[in-house]
Amino acid sequence: MATSSRPPAARSPRRSQPPPTALAGASAGPSDQSETQRRVRDGTGLLAAAAMRRLDDDLEWYRALPAEDRSWVNLVAQAGITAFVTWYADPSRPPHGVGEIFAAAPPELTRSISLQHTLQLVRVVVDVVETHSDRLAAPGAERELREAVLRYSREVAFSAAEVYARAAEVRGAWDARLEAFVVDALVRGDVDDALRSRVAALGWSGRGSTLVVVGTAGAHLDEVRAADLRRATRRAADDALVGILGDRLVVFLGGEGDLGAAAMALLPRFGPGPVVVGPTAAGLAEATRSARAALAGLLAAPAWAQAPRPVHADDLLPERVLVGDTTARRALVERAYAPLAASQGSLLDTLSAYLGAGRSLEAAARTLYVHPNTVRYRLRRVSDVTGWDPLDARESYVLQIALAVGRLGSADD
Repeated sequence: MATSSRPPAARSPRRSQPPPTALAGASAGPSDQSETQRRVRDGTGLLAAAAMRRLDDDLEWYRALPAEDRSWVNLVAQAGITAFVTWYADPSRPPHGVGEIFAAAPPELTRSISLQHTLQLVRVVVDVVETHSDRLAAPGAERELREAVLRYSREVAFSAAEVYARAAEVRGAWDARLEAFVVDALVRGDVDDALRSRVAALGWSGRGSTLVVVGTAGAHLDEVRAADLRRATRRAADDALVGILGDRLVVFLGGEGDLGAAAMALLPRFGPGPVVVGPTAAGLAEATRSARAALAGLLAAPAWAQAPRPVHADDLLPERVLVGDTTARRALVERAYAPLAASQGSLLDTLSAYLGAGRSLEAAARTLYVHPNTVRYRLRRVSDVTGWDPLDARESYVLQIALAVGRLGSADD
């Protein structure tokens, strides 16, 4: 064949070429690499100025920053270019990490610039250097310069991800401690301007109403599961606060959506036993009272074996009275006993006779010397006045406790 008849000397120049290397200077000689290093070093100012123009042209978030933060970003970009020039002069050294590049900027800058913004900043600087590679590199060394830029940018990007991951862990731990402090203060009723500021720092918008849900924390609620619970609460409602107080889990849900549905969605996140939902609240002060009612309901819930899960704190008023909840006692008097005592038509006497006669219409009628239909009519009026139906077993028990605490209060007076 024609190819086999060619002399070996015809292919010898190709075998004599030096093997490529991974660093700058793969196809350029040492003198070309030194020339490129000199050009890159002399072009530092050119690269910095071009990077500043590209930041302002391409990044909307950069233009929206305050002037002071923009100056810090400029300093960081210049530090990144300087770090690349230093590394390119000696590629055997490890590249500077993001921590060193950001060292000249204040720590608060990381709150204005996210990881995504940092990576965009790196991408702009890389693109600027690549754009000027033909001008900065010695003839024939353009490809090596671009490869060096890509290698350096990769190392910086990985370093940025690591730095922001550590910062996120620190912020997460700090936010969890601040959140626990805020929830504890709300439960204790220590609501002041400082607490409102802390709640706002946790991202609580305050729009809409607030619902407090209380249950057991569960035996296996470690830090990982607690973080997962916080993410779940924030998906369920616009606003959310989570506090673990001993073996109790307290969740504040806020927003303009269906908070009842959000509470139902979080039900599997609670440990075994009752889960109590406090009254709907409009603000932080009302949320404090709602949390206290829910916690009192959690303490009293075992007294009602048939209680649903979750159960509303107002449905546990009789049991809360039994555990010494003065708020529940006052609520029963105001919502049941006082309206009946002030009503016309002997409603209080009829209810007392009905309950005292074993919830029998006929026995109550004989006690009152009236027709059973009259008793039935008056009991319907009791239901209209109080909202509790004496003909229902559970609600008649609520009314019976209301009569008891009302009479005890009258006796004290």
